[in-house]
Amino acid sequence: MITSQVLSKSLSSLQSITKIGISLYDVSGNLIASASGPQLQGGELEGFINSQADSQESGGMYFYKVSDEEGIKYILALEGGRDEAHQVAKICAAHILELSDAYNEKNDKGSFFQNLILDNLLAQDVRSRAKKLKVDEDISRCVYIVSAKSDNDGLVKDLLKGLYSPQGGDVITSVDEGSVILIKTFKNEADSSALEEIADAIVSSLNTEAMISAKVSYGSVAPELKMLSRSYKEAKMAMDVGSIFYAEKDVFAFTNLGIGRLIYQLPIPLCEMFLSEIFDGGILDELDEESRNTVKTFYENNLNISETSRHLFIHRNTLVYRIEKIEKITGLDLRNFDDAVTFKIALLVESYLKYMEEQGRL
Repeated sequence: MITSQVLSKSLSSLQSITKIGISLYDVSGNLIASASGPQLQGGELEGFINSQADSQESGGMYFYKVSDEEGIKYILALEGGRDEAHQVAKICAAHILELSDAYNEKNDKGSFFQNLILDNLLAQDVRSRAKKLKVDEDISRCVYIVSAKSDNDGLVKDLLKGLYSPQGGDVITSVDEGSVILIKTFKNEADSSALEEIADAIVSSLNTEAMISAKVSYGSVAPELKMLSRSYKEAKMAMDVGSIFYAEKDVFAFTNLGIGRLIYQLPIPLCEMFLSEIFDGGILDELDEESRNTVKTFYENNLNISETSRHLFIHRNTLVYRIEKIEKITGLDLRNFDDAVTFKIALLVESYLKYMEEQGRL
């Protein structure tokens, strides 16, 4: 329902133009909003509310019923007699109904898209509600999830509203604290680079304009409305997988999750068994920060000794010594491709199990 603050602001604007005091009451005779208008008790309007008349003049005041096809919505009370207040009442009533319709449509659309991405609607309901809300069913859309601290949700929403307009078909909503959802509409075909550009723009804008550090994930493009829930599930998985395995990044695309996505979908007992078979006991715990950073840089440079030593600012022989030290601890030689792959998977599995433990899901 439209708030009394919104109605009060609207009445004040109308009063400043017409110079006639206006008050708005509900169908029980309770005052909702007023702009220098008549202040009445509920009982004083009871007779008029229950009458068949649409308007009434009484004691220097004019009363008017604001109605739509569903019945009486409000009662307007204006200063003055019929001649001076009648046209003003009709203008006020039309304005209030339009305002109420726009407000309800906006909130109905938000609720519709929330239920849609959460898969809470039957297929036949999606079609009927989309038609009622004038939502195009056959246009491409993609779900983006923007994750920041929960106390920044309001700022994130405001900034996104400035970047992406509802008039263009975009929707900004949320389903939980700490994340805001953008449902981006595409009039033309959107490729992977276009999707990524939007995510990068969101991260950059939040950082530069609001000083907010955020991560953005997105699913694949849904070519029709009923497939939007799939895009949301993909974006949600991308956020989870990205936060676990690629925490140094700010943008996570469902189609670029790599092996992390595979590990995320494995049963926990299988992951634990894998680590226990590859490493006896807690061997990975013996790796210090220097060794882990060496491994990370070695992978980033495609197992190239020369490039890795250059990026670490160490001598080639020093790097070889570190790799041999890691081999003594783990039994895996990172210069060997198969061992390098096994070790990479082990590190990802370790990150996954630590995350699940922190989440209390182990």
